[in-house]
Amino acid sequence: MGVVIGVLVGAGVLALLAGLLWYVWRRTVRDTTRPRSRARRAGTAVFFTGPVLAFAALGAERGGAPFLLQQILAWPGFLWLAFALYLLVGLLVGEAVRPLLGRWLARRERPSDASEERVPARPAFEDEARRADEAGRGAQPQQAGTGGRDVTRRLFVSRAVAATAATAAAATVGHGTYGVLRGPRIKRVTVPLAKLPRAAHGFRIAVVSDIHLGPVLGEGFARRVVDTINSTQPDLIAVVGDLVDGSVADLAPAARPLAHLRARHGAYFVTGNHEYFSGAEQWVDHVRSLGLRPLENARTELPYFDLAGVNDVQGEDEGEGPDFVKALGDRDRTRASVLMAHQPVVIHDAVEHGVDLQLSGHTHGGQLWPNNFVADLANPTLAGLERYGDTQLYVTRGAGAWGPPVRVGAPSDITVVELASLRA
Repeated sequence: MGVVIGVLVGAGVLALLAGLLWYVWRRTVRDTTRPRSRARRAGTAVFFTGPVLAFAALGAERGGAPFLLQQILAWPGFLWLAFALYLLVGLLVGEAVRPLLGRWLARRERPSDASEERVPARPAFEDEARRADEAGRGAQPQQAGTGGRDVTRRLFVSRAVAATAATAAAATVGHGTYGVLRGPRIKRVTVPLAKLPRAAHGFRIAVVSDIHLGPVLGEGFARRVVDTINSTQPDLIAVVGDLVDGSVADLAPAARPLAHLRARHGAYFVTGNHEYFSGAEQWVDHVRSLGLRPLENARTELPYFDLAGVNDVQGEDEGEGPDFVKALGDRDRTRASVLMAHQPVVIHDAVEHGVDLQLSGHTHGGQLWPNNFVADLANPTLAGLERYGDTQLYVTRGAGAWGPPVRVGAPSDITVVELASLRA
């Protein structure tokens, strides 16, 4: 029964995507060109190349294709996904503008004096659209007339709306890509902990998540992340999952800068769901060789508080999921505790085990607006600091990006969490 439901859901999703793709093609290609014209054929060919590249990029990454092929496909394929999203948004907004623009143009065509019988001059936009269309299909000029003007007006409106939507989508994606490649910015937040001793007041934890080293973000990006973290001079570094999208064999050079992370109390790591897509056991061993200390359902007693870490829930499929009893079951609850857990959804387990502060990532803050609304429904906290009973949860938006190397409405960050003692 579960398989049947899965198939039906998958078929429904594909049907929805196909419908949206057809709508975007119609508004950007069919409605802006003449039937059987060279422009329509060329536009259709270019338009449907994008989805092919996108699915190929996703398949190559998840299927373990040669890394060079993944890199070749990733940039055009993933960027097309982001561009198509914002082109769709722009076209939907254009549906409201389209009738208004059409009526405005129609009013401009009317004679200023109703008693005049002369034919009004053809607006310049009609001549330009008509000449471009005739040149594109090798047709003879149309005879003037009301029907011809209506057709030309609709063509002009369609082209204007499509061009504006495409320009806005390209600008949005370009700005969002620049924001990712520039590297994350530093965010600071103060978190008071009732059990924290006075001597630990001001203890700084640099929290970084979702770096997503892979076919797009490589060694140079990792170096920017490391330099940004080190510039904060943290007391401790917490890498809370989704470090990579790929195997150790492919991404070991990209991860090399992590060996230069510096903090007085060291750097710690827990797995995210993408580590389990990429070979979690190998990555745990590799980050250990780089000087990070993995916390696999484990705890370490620091001078001022307990630091614990649990595996990501994706590990349950491999029998390596989160084990809160193993990580926290026998600890001294009079001491303050900080838990590293990739996904915010485990906050209720953290509350049950008396955790004072949980540090998480995973959500990317939504990464691409309006996906933040979906991500907010799927997670107890989308980004920032919230309280659940006696436990506080902080969720970083992450340093990198998955899929499209683009962020819109959810800028990347590395957060310095400064612990505050109520006894200070």
